[in-house]
Amino acid sequence: MKIGIVGLGLIGGSLAKAIKKNTSHSCFALDIDRAAIAGAVAQEAIDGEMTADDLHSCDVVMICLHPQQTIDFILENKAKFKKGGIVIDTCGVKQAIVDAVEKPLADEGVIFIGCHPMAGREFSGFAYSVDNLFERASFIMTPTDDVPVKPVREISQLAYETGFASVVTSTAAEHDRIIAFTSQLAHVVSSAYVKSPSLLKQSGFSAGSFKDLTRVAKLNENMWTELFLMNKQPLVDEIDCIIARLTEYRDAISSENADYLRELLKAGRELKELSNNQNHK
Repeated sequence: MKIGIVGLGLIGGSLAKAIKKNTSHSCFALDIDRAAIAGAVAQEAIDGEMTADDLHSCDVVMICLHPQQTIDFILENKAKFKKGGIVIDTCGVKQAIVDAVEKPLADEGVIFIGCHPMAGREFSGFAYSVDNLFERASFIMTPTDDVPVKPVREISQLAYETGFASVVTSTAAEHDRIIAFTSQLAHVVSSAYVKSPSLLKQSGFSAGSFKDLTRVAKLNENMWTELFLMNKQPLVDEIDCIIARLTEYRDAISSENADYLRELLKAGRELKELSNNQNHK
């Protein structure tokens, strides 16, 4: 199978390295960053460079760009993809991407499957890509009812071959609702948390919990702005939910209501334990 990767950042670069390490597929890449291409060739992460005019020769094309860039690239090059070929994306939102590109590609005889590799690092760019980024990660696919079973199976198999630990199939809407909680809200909370006046006084007073809560505040603000706004309502719903819960804790502490505070903490612990048990099944 010939695979094309558009965008050799952290995700695209890591996919290329994992594909070359774990599979026998050939892998070519397109990127405006000449250093990324040169690095990928030097590290044998790809078999060579390609251009948009070479898209027709790829059985599978992985678009590893920011959300709006993904939409723009696909629409601008929709006639260049291989007829009967498969195009996937790697964005952290799915409904907006699927709505924008699935039909235009289908009209060209090209199959689109929304995908989301659930892995990342605090750093971006090809220089930080690694061949084992996906070893314990899940690969989410959001095929619509219009997508045939065969390409879904092919991409699922490719994900396992590449090194993903599991493949999860979902609707785009369900993906966006859940990802608003599991990923996007965490980034909002972390970004808000570090804005405390106490931040620059924490040296010597912080340990694991501080590091855990602040890790994802180091983000790409351009990409995350797109992700948040493309998933506006689910994310607003989750923010409203956490504001309500924080208000309960604040009121219990402010009024020195120890019994209520204890119950709030107990409920949180029990929910975390229940979640852990479900994840270990």
